[in-house]
Amino acid sequence: MEAESEPYVRLATMRQLHQAVADLNTARSLADTLQTVADGIVSGLGYELGCVNLVRPDGDLVVAAFAGNAAAEALITGRVGSRESWERRLAMGEIWDELRFIPHTQGWVLLEDDVPQWHTDGPEPRFEDEWHPLDRLYAPMYASGGGLDLLGVISVDRPRNMRRPGAWGREALQMYASQAAIAISNARLRANMQRALVRLEREQQALRASEESFRQAFEYAPSGMAIAEMGGDQHGRLLRTNDALCRLLGRPASVLRRNSFADLVHPEDIGTLLRTSAEGGRAELRLGRRDGTYLWVSLRNSVVADTADGPRFLLTHVEDIEERKRHELHLAHRASHDALTGLPNSAELRARLGARLCERPHSVASTAIEALDAAYGDAEVSRAHGYQADGYDADAVPGGGLYDHHVHTAAPDTEHDDGSKGLAVLFCDLDGFKSINDRFGHHTGDAVLIEVARRLTTCVRDGDTVARLGGDEFVVLADGLGAADAADLAVRLRNAIIPPIRVDGRAVRVGASFGIGWAECGMTAEEVLRSADQRMYVEKRSRSKVHRRAG
Repeated sequence: MEAESEPYVRLATMRQLHQAVADLNTARSLADTLQTVADGIVSGLGYELGCVNLVRPDGDLVVAAFAGNAAAEALITGRVGSRESWERRLAMGEIWDELRFIPHTQGWVLLEDDVPQWHTDGPEPRFEDEWHPLDRLYAPMYASGGGLDLLGVISVDRPRNMRRPGAWGREALQMYASQAAIAISNARLRANMQRALVRLEREQQALRASEESFRQAFEYAPSGMAIAEMGGDQHGRLLRTNDALCRLLGRPASVLRRNSFADLVHPEDIGTLLRTSAEGGRAELRLGRRDGTYLWVSLRNSVVADTADGPRFLLTHVEDIEERKRHELHLAHRASHDALTGLPNSAELRARLGARLCERPHSVASTAIEALDAAYGDAEVSRAHGYQADGYDADAVPGGGLYDHHVHTAAPDTEHDDGSKGLAVLFCDLDGFKSINDRFGHHTGDAVLIEVARRLTTCVRDGDTVARLGGDEFVVLADGLGAADAADLAVRLRNAIIPPIRVDGRAVRVGASFGIGWAECGMTAEEVLRSADQRMYVEKRSRSKVHRRAG
């Protein structure tokens, strides 16, 4: 049970990390951003203390924000540590990719340097990986652009589980530090641009100087920026782009000026772009590059005026978030897929199956035509089943609002083939797998499971689901099948599994027992799987042991 819950733990951690990163973009000022970074360490990463040390113009580092302990915050916030002392710390200890961990056995030499420190009391560790009160863990933050220009250092203390972070925790802290560096750089950039805009509005006499300041902030910003028209026939057309945006999209400025973001956005994201407000609007979407690929970016809009009473323009800040999205997709895939076979895991299977089911029994719409009429608001059928003119009457059936625009899933008649189709659930249990594991070891057993997963996947259609439920149990979801179709599919899958599997020069064989269940609205995902599982055991007992032997 512990191993099965790991994906849930990782998914929950990813969600907390995603929320902490999202909170970074809500801060309105540099000070708010720094405090949000510190708060995110405590709320999203599982540490009791978090500190943000920011590089000053003179190179030394100042404690800019602290979270987790009010007394410590009052004592060390605003204190300064020399750059030399910080570089010494970052050069010693254990290197965890971009993180630096200094165990208490080495850190005693740092007790007297000038870096502000706060030590917490606690018992001596009992285990090798237990956190010691004098352990130190640092996450350097570097300015965006891929260089080694140190922006600051995040220091953390006292993991809530009192263990040194493993690979998962280190990856989360490193990813968070990278996003925090971007947020701090953007906060500084926004502060510079806001000061330039205030000067433009406040003093007409300093207009030319302010325009030059804005031009430099725009042209030399490390992330992409664009100015577009607002209103009129040319609304949204790009008027000006900086070099960073041109490099990001692989398009020259002359080409970009003939387009709008609506011309560049991925077709699936056009709705997101249209829903993004001009003033203060934010969106994450994909923009097309010159080579035909798409890049994930974050857009942030603001409205600027050419003069006090002149035309208004849309200023859009474009940040490359491809790396973060790739990390999110990778983490989401790991949380929803089986690590051994790469198939969807039990949680993902239940989610996909549950998406096709609702609590309302399918008998409310007894035919496929009635189900479609009910889903899309046919007036006559709607009135017959409790619908109003503007949709399903939620008062007619408890929770009825859940079924708007939902085509109900119904099981076909398995006794009389009337041509109806449904969502077949094929529960597969391998025969003879345990004996292979016992005789040849888990290495051979794992190789068999991987090969069975491959064979099952090659036998189904695009759009069907092959999932590993756990152990030697697999489940196939195949939509649009009749009873005879499902039986034929089970035979094909069994025949694909039976041929010998070669592992380390040895040929082994497994058999398979299949139970066919049918998904139906009014049932839960657990009930559907239980039904298919029971039918599998009926089928297994109906076949002689000789026909089920393998090895």
